[in-house]
Amino acid sequence: MREVILAGAAALAIVAGGGALYAATVDADASLTKALATRLPKTPLTAVKCGKISGLCEVQAGNNLFYTDPSGRYLVIGRVYDMETRQDLTAARLLEISPETLVGGAASPQPQGGAQAAPSPARPAQVGGGVAQKVSLAGLPASGAVSYGSGTQTVTVFSDFRCGYCNRLHETLAGMNVRVIERPISVLGTRSISDAVICSADKPRALAQAYGGAALPPAGKCDTSGLDANEEFARKNGFTGTPVIVRSDGAVVQGYRPREFLESWLKGAN
Repeated sequence: MREVILAGAAALAIVAGGGALYAATVDADASLTKALATRLPKTPLTAVKCGKISGLCEVQAGNNLFYTDPSGRYLVIGRVYDMETRQDLTAARLLEISPETLVGGAASPQPQGGAQAAPSPARPAQVGGGVAQKVSLAGLPASGAVSYGSGTQTVTVFSDFRCGYCNRLHETLAGMNVRVIERPISVLGTRSISDAVICSADKPRALAQAYGGAALPPAGKCDTSGLDANEEFARKNGFTGTPVIVRSDGAVVQGYRPREFLESWLKGAN
């Protein structure tokens, strides 16, 4: 009988301990959410979860994923690997969040041995009813854009300078015969970088430097209202991840796309 009582007490202690741990985790999530709202005011947060990975908190902003320390002071942008299970935890979560945007070489779980998983077929972004999304870019000011390249076809890209696949798309488009209008938006707290690029005397060069991680001179006094317009447009149209690619007829695809897809897709403009 004594053993039964002791076992019951131990079970209650475990339950109580688990409840305390859950409460502490919830408190940590709420505290971090509050801190990030102050430090990343232009980044709409979808979810904040601490405790899943020791020492790190996972932060979801739309289709983007990044990490911070529990205090929200240090921002970590990159991939987290579990070396015991040999699993790419970031890729697994990104596929849970939005599998349709991770195509053409975007993050995906890696099989053992280092082989690249085959990409899924590229698909246009879909909205209710399965109709491909279209937007009108009319009214967006030129002051919020950086133009480069030349050609008869024009493509507009909404991007973030700390988005690896935005950088990859930039490199892909730079090698094509196409005019690119890049409109920075701050998903990962990069507004100061966007300001510096837009205020630069040589915007295309500053754009390339920003993607390369080079330090840019602080933005001087210039009109950055175009960036505000970009971010408002992105929020209004549900662009919570980057990159977002818009064709001249307003057709939209979300996520990185390889050159072969882009060349074919751009020919479909009305």
